[in-house]
Amino acid sequence: MLKLAVLVSGRGSNLQAIIDSIESGVLKGKAKVEVVISNKPDAYALERAKKHNIATAVFEPKKFKDKNTYELEIIKVLKEHKVDLVCLAGYMRIVGPVLLEHYFGKMINIHPSLLPSFPGLDVQKAALDHGVTITGATVHYVDEGCDTGPIIIQSAVPVKEKDTVATLSARILEQEHVIYPQAIRLIAEDKLIIEGRRVVLK
Repeated sequence: MLKLAVLVSGRGSNLQAIIDSIESGVLKGKAKVEVVISNKPDAYALERAKKHNIATAVFEPKKFKDKNTYELEIIKVLKEHKVDLVCLAGYMRIVGPVLLEHYFGKMINIHPSLLPSFPGLDVQKAALDHGVTITGATVHYVDEGCDTGPIIIQSAVPVKEKDTVATLSARILEQEHVIYPQAIRLIAEDKLIIEGRRVVLK
């Protein structure tokens, strides 16, 4: 059973997708969310966790002297819960070297574009401004860059002529909810190997 921690900053819809997949979907019997950690005390994702009796923790960066100290506190909680895989789900902070050192190769993220296109923030607007006809969602391992880690799984989403940021974001989010649990399942079943920039199936 793969023990998960989910790091969040906002609504937690991807957290909910993971929880739902554990309760009755592709992750049933494969994984368990041990703890949900947020950098924002008012994140609705924390309420989602509590509804499912999942432990929560809040660490506000401004209350720590520096990023290293902040991440060391997160690591303490991860180790207390014997976490195997850290899942970033709308966690709006760049992971620092301290956290990355402890969980390199054991930390994944979901991003609303077909990486390496449109990393960072406001990516749906960037896709529309650029005039692409296809965008999508990507699950990738986390490395020291911004949305630059090896890609695990992607799902393409066509861009419609009358799309707005809101409508495009909604359709991408639907695919995020599908592929994030799928990626976690591949890891739970020990089916992935990282070979440089590539992630291959065993």
